[in-house]
Amino acid sequence: MSRATKGGRRRLDASIPPEYDLPTREPRLDSPRAARFVMVLVFIGWLAGTAGAATSIIAVDTPSWIVRPSAALLMVVFAIGLTHRGGGHMRIWLPMTAALGALAVTLETNVLLASAAAVTAVLASVWAVLVTRPVATLWGAIREYAFALLVALSGTLGVAAWNAPVNYQRFNLIVLTVSLGLAITLVWNLGAGLHGLGRQNLAILLGVAALVMVVIAYSSFVRTHGSQSLVQAFTDMVIWTRRTFHGAPRPIEVLIGFPALIVGVSLRSKRREGWWILVFAVIGTAVLTTSLVSPGAYPKYIGLSTLYSAVLGLIVGLVLRRQFLKEPSSRAARAIAPVVRVEPPRFAALK
Repeated sequence: MSRATKGGRRRLDASIPPEYDLPTREPRLDSPRAARFVMVLVFIGWLAGTAGAATSIIAVDTPSWIVRPSAALLMVVFAIGLTHRGGGHMRIWLPMTAALGALAVTLETNVLLASAAAVTAVLASVWAVLVTRPVATLWGAIREYAFALLVALSGTLGVAAWNAPVNYQRFNLIVLTVSLGLAITLVWNLGAGLHGLGRQNLAILLGVAALVMVVIAYSSFVRTHGSQSLVQAFTDMVIWTRRTFHGAPRPIEVLIGFPALIVGVSLRSKRREGWWILVFAVIGTAVLTTSLVSPGAYPKYIGLSTLYSAVLGLIVGLVLRRQFLKEPSSRAARAIAPVVRVEPPRFAALK
């Protein structure tokens, strides 16, 4: 992979094509034609489920009974995508997810509807991050950013279509906790565990984790123990933002979740430890997928808030990307053509 020239510096040898640094499972289908056919069916199911679920928030002349079956179809599609991408056992997770969707659509009990909505949110938020590709260019990072948000938004529609009677704060906390746990479990192998992190990457990871804790703890403290004047100032600012812009960006998405998505997909093009940054991107996608779970939520307000969060999060992410992806000058002087890390295609198994 490297060679030393006589009397010169040690230089990278880019003549050897890079290989994926993890073993992957055998293809689930032996025939490439059958695999493509199944992929097309899943894509059609995603389109149909998203379109049907969108009728829950958009006034169109369609039968009301298609809403929850569309949400169930989306949940199954997310389960297929995440299980396949993460190298899981399709024969276990797919029947379980399909059974939950069928029972929720048929019986319509509060517990089943809430469970189906939570599973939809978790699967969509994690799959939205795992389906991204490593990119080394600026425009590539923006493309992956938009693609991940598109998948997460379809999950938002799926959650809204269930119309589950839940407490928003509790539901959001459960989805966020389970999504982070699932993401860490999947990333543990993809990111070579914590021991695979270098000193700089570990510092970045700990810094982001500390920022998450500070934001959550501070927001909770202000709501419960903050002075009346401080709480009123925040309330007035939110009200002014809502009246002026008809929406308000969500800080946890702008400062943590969405920037981590930009930095993570870029860092993955060089080192597999970039997966650890993407764990925090799940925070952003999880908050996004649960934004319409409350039946009283206004779709226009949530849509504009998401747009503002996406734009501001993109700006913050690009600034951080520029800062964190700078090559050390000594290494830049030694390298001729740094080898770009490769991964399987977007819809192939990662392990």
